[in-house]
Order: sequence, then structure tokens, then C-alpha cells
Amino acid sequence: MKVSLFITCLADSMFPEVGESVVRILHRLGCKIDFPEAQTCCGQPAYNSGYLRETRDVALTLLDAFEESEYVVTPSGSCAGMIRHAYPDLFAHDPVLSSRVVRLAEKTFEFSQFLVDVLGVTDLGAELHARVTYHPSCHAMRLTGVQEQPEILLKHVKGLVYTELPNKMECCGFGGTFSVKMGDISAAMVTDKVNQVVQTQADILTGTDMGCLMNIQGRLRREGHAIEVMHLAQLLAKGMKL
Repeated sequence: MKVSLFITCLADSMFPEVGESVVRILHRLGCKIDFPEAQTCCGQPAYNSGYLRETRDVALTLLDAFEESEYVVTPSGSCAGMIRHAYPDLFAHDPVLSSRVVRLAEKTFEFSQFLVDVLGVTDLGAELHARVTYHPSCHAMRLTGVQEQPEILLKHVKGLVYTELPNKMECCGFGGTFSVKMGDISAAMVTDKVNQVVQTQADILTGTDMGCLMNIQGRLRREGHAIEVMHLAQLLAKGMKL
């Protein structure tokens, strides 16, 4: 099976080890992976700020970059959601581009969703002795359809003690431009989220979007908590000794 990695801006510029973990796991599962170098941002910051023409320009770059891909996999439910949920609306007026957008949307998957729903893998043979909790990002749940897949993967890790996060459906307050435009509200929301993470007594907090994890990690560090934060792909790769 051929898979193209869509790395996303945040993982590419700040958390490259997340992309490396995705590649190692997919390679272990027998996938043939490529990395189209023409790829760029999905356009979500511009879209959330109301710059629709500029967003379409960015989206056209991704359309070209992944035109020949069989599957597109990304370590971000938020960016996958942008492609699958917003792109069809952005190009609904253009019958030629619309059909290309639909094809891209249909073959784009968030990492855990691809493992469970496409490859049918739930047990990676990983082993990690730690107490872990999981934060589900809003976009992954509501735009991409990532629901139980990450928890299924976690519950198959030998030695891992999974502790469900209280009020896990609540937003962490990041939301990309939301955290910039509504700083005070965002800060209050992430404070609540951190309190809930601490209640679990977890050693590790994991998730499927580095935007959320970066936001929560920042507050954890500021309050002096030693809880380790890592993307789901990093945690699974660590358990697989990749």
C-alpha cells in the first residue's frame, strides 16, 4: 500500500519527531511511504481568519502535491479535517476542481484513523509501562470522525494503564487563531484542561494534534507539573521500540 505523508506546518517546523514516528510505524506495517516536497500548509489559519481566496490558493498547492497519492496520512486530525470538511465547500462552485477536491478528501486520513479504519490494525505489539490519558481534539472528533480509534490503540499497548480524561470532550482552548483572538478565554479553558489531566495522575498525556498538546504542555510546564506530553504516534513508536 502506498502512503503519502502530509506532515503539517506544526510538526514540520517544531515537532519533526512526530512525523518520524508516523513513518517508522507505517513502514513497520508494510506501507510504502513517500513525501511530496511540494506540500505546504492546509490553509486553516487563513480560512479561520476569513481569507477564503488565499485559502483556495493554498489548497490548490496541496491538490497538486497529492494528486497521484493513493492515501494521504497526517498526524493531525485538525489538518485532515480542514481538507475533508472545508475544501469541498471552498471549491463547490468549480465542477472541475470540486471533483479533484473530493478525491483528495476521500483519501486523506488522520494517523490513528488510518491504522484502525483502513489498515484494520488495533494491536501494534507495543509495550509501555506507564499511566496514560488521552485528550481528543475538537477537529479530530467533529470534522474528521476520529472517535474511539486512539483509545483502541492505547488499550492494546501491553503494560499501559489507560485512564480516561474527565470531561474529555471539552476543548483545550487552543483552536488556532482562537487562542490569539480570545486569549483570556483560551487561558481559562486550558487551565481547566490541565486540572483534569492532573486529576488522572497520568505519567503521560497523549493526543492526535500537536496544536492541542503544545497548548496543554505549555500550561503544565508553567504550573510545574512533570507529566510527559507526546503525540500518539510517538507513544506507540516508543512502545514498539522504533
